[in-house]
Amino acid sequence: MDKQKIAEIFRRLKKHTPEPTTELIYATPFELLIAVILSAQATDKGVNKATAELFRVANTPADVLALGERGLKKHIKTIGLFNTKAKNIIRTCQILHDDYHSQVPEDRQALESLPGVGRKTANVILNTAFGHPTIAVDTHIFRVANRTGMAPGKTVLEVEKNLLKVVPPRYMKDAHHWLILHGRYTCIARKPRCGACVIEDLCEYEDKRLE
Repeated sequence: MDKQKIAEIFRRLKKHTPEPTTELIYATPFELLIAVILSAQATDKGVNKATAELFRVANTPADVLALGERGLKKHIKTIGLFNTKAKNIIRTCQILHDDYHSQVPEDRQALESLPGVGRKTANVILNTAFGHPTIAVDTHIFRVANRTGMAPGKTVLEVEKNLLKVVPPRYMKDAHHWLILHGRYTCIARKPRCGACVIEDLCEYEDKRLE
């Protein structure tokens, strides 16, 4: 896909959603970190419901540590894999408390060293909490990048690297959110809503559904 077409795609996505952001509800980088850890194999709606109660009683590493693993589980038991996530969150909070003055580090290597934090989660934190021009490739972005022909790749990392090469710099900061929202609500997996798509004429998807 040529550069002019990609630039037009993002121009339209920006016009459609001028100020995109995550649908996770948070007030601080720490709250976002916990929400993103919990969001693996879970819906944002489910995470927001759990964290609404959790963050009322514990929204700092020290507060979560005071809850303990058992207390934390009571707040997140409605979320998939909550046992593993609770263990990772407690360990992460201990590291943040001991090594980072209870602050979320603005550094990829430091973030990825935290239990339950991989490259995708680190990218979300760097982009959403700190404004770094990164792209966290989830299933939605992977699908959109490949289906449209914008940045095809066989792996998540390949797609991420290709997107970083082709997304115009002026759109890079918010590209992550535009692509996720587009994949979540328009370019959905089983039956993409091509007829209602603002970039339908630019998309190179061969099996477009125009009904």
